Amino acid sequence: MDMNNANFCVILAGGRGRRLWPYSREKKPKQFIDFFGTGRTLIQTTFDRFAKIMPKENIYVCTNVEFRDTIDEQLSDIPESNIISEPVSRNTAPSVAWASTLIYQRNPKANIIITPSDLFVLNEESFDDNVAKGFEFVAGHDIVLTMGVKPTRPEPGYGYIQAGAPSDMENVYTVKSFTEKPEREFAKMFVESNEFYWNTGLFLANARHLGRVLRKLFPEQMELLTDSKPDFTLTDSKDFIDNRFSSFPNLSIDYGILERTDNVHVMLCDFGWADLGTWHSMYECMRRSDDDNVVIDSDVILEDCRNNVIKLDKGKLAVINGLNGYIVTEKDNVLFICKKSDSSALVRKYVNEVQIKYGEKFV
Repeated sequence: MDMNNANFCVILAGGRGRRLWPYSREKKPKQFIDFFGTGRTLIQTTFDRFAKIMPKENIYVCTNVEFRDTIDEQLSDIPESNIISEPVSRNTAPSVAWASTLIYQRNPKANIIITPSDLFVLNEESFDDNVAKGFEFVAGHDIVLTMGVKPTRPEPGYGYIQAGAPSDMENVYTVKSFTEKPEREFAKMFVESNEFYWNTGLFLANARHLGRVLRKLFPEQMELLTDSKPDFTLTDSKDFIDNRFSSFPNLSIDYGILERTDNVHVMLCDFGWADLGTWHSMYECMRRSDDDNVVIDSDVILEDCRNNVIKLDKGKLAVINGLNGYIVTEKDNVLFICKKSDSSALVRKYVNEVQIKYGEKFV
């Protein structure tokens, strides 16, 4: 059997991307934007990455029903039955449970990788190699495997995985502990210890074992999925989503696996990962000018400017003088300028304040 035909991918694309406000907006979040001016949106780039290593019909997408038309437009190669449209937001674990059930019905010997829709990869060849080795490991082991990368700075906005005992595959270890978004002082300790790795949000497992894990997390809902009918048609799928999905508790797949699941392993990867969730992470992962400025597909004239991140709408021009260490971003009806070091907290603060004072059209 061709192993590639047994490999499946679930792309998580229901997020709102508020940490990249105002460029990422409530009605059109970051995953549906051609953020870097490549001609492909972030979710299209993620789809392209996995379509190289498995059949397109083996790729599933989980999203909010509000974005279904956008998915249909941007990923027209994906069959209708491969799109999980959540009628209500229940975070990522419930939609993974539904997608993995559909995959298991198609192929009980399937191996599954779960990925964010905005995955940023600097070294595609290393990524393909890491994924191939990950699939090989989970095909022969009943474990959940997460992919970790070595931290480059004490970033408090990421999750930190502590590696434990080695496994029978090189660079794969048990997960000793997991800490989500630690205080900066703890993040500094984690980085200096050389025992912790950033959580990339990538998880692999064989479908049989993943089903067992999800049944422990959602015993009532998974019983309905697996026992009510032996085979689900597209109509059955839509009926379950519309009438039963809201009964799932709100739970992220990261928390459900890394904090509530036994026998989790981490693979130490080197594909050049960065989280595209914050403006500061954009600065860290992108090529900088001689003055340490990051200009993302925008027209600007800079003089005496250093250490800035700039992202503007197409057709707009910014002329900036004497700015050091700021984020300057503009989209439609909002211009946002703030200190880069404080951006994550300030974005959350001002999104809420703007929503209350000025309404949804600015969010």
